[in-house]
Amino acid sequence: MKNLNFMSVALIAMVFFTGSIATAQTTNIVEAAVASEDHTTLVAAVKAADLVGVLTGEGPFTVFAPTNAAFDALPEGTVATLLQPENKAALAGVLTYHVVAGKFNAEDVIGLINKNYGKATVATVAGGALILSLEDGNVTVTDVNGNSATVTAADLNQSNGVIHVIDTVLLPKM
Repeated sequence: MKNLNFMSVALIAMVFFTGSIATAQTTNIVEAAVASEDHTTLVAAVKAADLVGVLTGEGPFTVFAPTNAAFDALPEGTVATLLQPENKAALAGVLTYHVVAGKFNAEDVIGLINKNYGKATVATVAGGALILSLEDGNVTVTDVNGNSATVTAADLNQSNGVIHVIDTVLLPKM
């Protein structure tokens, strides 16, 4: 029953995030984020870190995309500091910590969690690790600092991967 709940949310989210299922696979990850009113901070950060070329590339990628509200929840001044040119490397590190090489849809993520007895560790493009688990039927993603994000929308399939929307910014060890 938990899996059905998550998969239903994924389908509804796909329509909400992209406007329609038909267009979901014709845009790349960056184009989809640009089209989302809830991801303007993420888009600004991707541009400031010069990651547009990477995330419009062939992939495939799985992106755990924090919302504007997730960035707003960071301590005051964090986003502004990260967006400064002298912090470009740190910003790129934070952003690529949200990216996993390969395409992992909700079904794949849940299968990986179940196969690993409730917790699965995945490597990020930044070189760190994220822990995936299920909590009350929702996928949670935990960073190395113990911060957890909940996947609020899943399976937003794009031409070069998949986006899963999360409610918290994940941070690598700094």
